Amino acid sequence: MPTPFARRCARAISLFLALACPLAPAWAGFPDKPLKLVVPFAPGGGTDLIARTLGAEMSKDLGQPVIIENKPGAGTMIGTDNVAKSPPDGYVAVVASFAHAINPALQPKLPYGSNKAFQPVILIGRGPNVLVVRPESPYKTVAEVVAAAKAQPGKLTYASQGAGTSAHLAGEMFGNLAKVSLTHIPYRGAGPALTDLLGGQVDMMFATAAAVSTFVDTGKLRALGVTTAQPSDAFKGIPTVAATVPGYRVESWYGLYVPAGTPAPVVERLNAAAQKAARSPDFVRKLEHEGLVINAGPPAELDTYVQAEEQRWARIIQENSIKPD
Repeated sequence: MPTPFARRCARAISLFLALACPLAPAWAGFPDKPLKLVVPFAPGGGTDLIARTLGAEMSKDLGQPVIIENKPGAGTMIGTDNVAKSPPDGYVAVVASFAHAINPALQPKLPYGSNKAFQPVILIGRGPNVLVVRPESPYKTVAEVVAAAKAQPGKLTYASQGAGTSAHLAGEMFGNLAKVSLTHIPYRGAGPALTDLLGGQVDMMFATAAAVSTFVDTGKLRALGVTTAQPSDAFKGIPTVAATVPGYRVESWYGLYVPAGTPAPVVERLNAAAQKAARSPDFVRKLEHEGLVINAGPPAELDTYVQAEEQRWARIIQENSIKPD
């Protein structure tokens, strides 16, 4: 039986070895379990499509399943807040879009405080929104929409995937610059909004290209204009809204964020996997024809872009007294 002295020596040696050979950091084997991409919209919209296509490609590189979880509501704040309050270990990320840059100026109080609650991973890409109507709609041009809205203020309705999203602010900017009154009808995602547009419950939508390109291609929706400053190669022959409403410009974007405090090596690993996924032939084939211009650079690219968007839209929201619904 070991003497007390021997036991003390053994404990001292164990302590010395623990200090001399520290355990490997928790992220050394990252990832060693499934990851989750939170989409703050209902299934069926453009953000959902991009998340599922990207996640499928990322899983090939990461060697783990990438699960898509839809958490719609409150202008994306429910899903976004869920990620902000998740452990900063890289296993949960939010698929952020236009609303992420708008909410700090549009919403009086964010549940997660500010966008400093997140760490950027990657700017996946950017693209136009498209003003669409049903094929049987009487409106065939942007000018006809403006004329109808001036003739009957407030009668024309437009759908969006939620307050503070690109489709919402695109409509608000349209009304302000064209000096017309439109009625905004918010939904909990692009899928439900498009369902009601197709069903005739609303008149039009300034939808993301990713959400409506298939409907436009198949003739189920008619595209009247793109919201970017220049025409889109993906919508040949479709003019810009700015050609009728000077100064008009709205751009959609998609990026990944993880909670603040996520270790830099984990962010780098996620960025590398997302870059590879966004440049994969399958991702490009499915999404580039919808007007998405792939960025897929370092994390700082997303940070710089979103900060500039925050500042630009904060001015627009303040100058036009835009309020959330």
